[in-house]
Amino acid sequence: MDKKYCTAIVLAGGSGKRMGTKTHKQYLLIGGKPVLYYSLKAFQDSELIDEIILVTGSGEEEYCRQMIVERYDIRKVSCIISGGKERYESVWNGLRQIEKDGFVFIHDGARPFVDGEMIRRAYECVSRCRACAAGMPAKDTIKVVDENRTVVDTPDRNRLWIVQTPQVFDARIVYEAYELLMDKQITAVTDDAMVVEKMLGFPVRMFEGSYENIKITTPEDMETAEAFLKK
Repeated sequence: MDKKYCTAIVLAGGSGKRMGTKTHKQYLLIGGKPVLYYSLKAFQDSELIDEIILVTGSGEEEYCRQMIVERYDIRKVSCIISGGKERYESVWNGLRQIEKDGFVFIHDGARPFVDGEMIRRAYECVSRCRACAAGMPAKDTIKVVDENRTVVDTPDRNRLWIVQTPQVFDARIVYEAYELLMDKQITAVTDDAMVVEKMLGFPVRMFEGSYENIKITTPEDMETAEAFLKK
């Protein structure tokens, strides 16, 4: 079977309020390089990825071009565009740059530990199912609580997964889902899989990411990331 054209949309517009630093979290250094560098390098090095669309915070396009894309020779970046105020707006800005045939990998630039094997698992899964998301089985028991923090349910842990990125879709499916989302002005969505589920009723399959595929959000995450790099 011929390989489908694959575009990676890498989201790098987070402000990092919970990090407590003036520097946005995707530009903080781990192992001497920006957090954002690692995911871009993984997509650059994968033979499955044909192009990268980098979505940055408003006004950060030239900084990303000079200090990350050109400095680290990330040649697959075809364009650097400004994102929106919310994540879903940034994804939509990226989707409007893509070809409508092929597969789209949507990835948070604050997750530095995506790797070639994860990208390959994603490609194999989306080739079969047309919509999939990285994740791992929940290790802990999860409680559902009400507004008073009183437990109202304890879901079966065997059916719970922690969702990660990349989330990968047939380009036509995810484009249509986001087009409907923007048209209906629905904002209560937290990830791309939810948009596809909610807007189209299309089933999304989980594939195995990694417990190390963390999202950098707090200072403790930076310490964990440094430990993963040293290992």
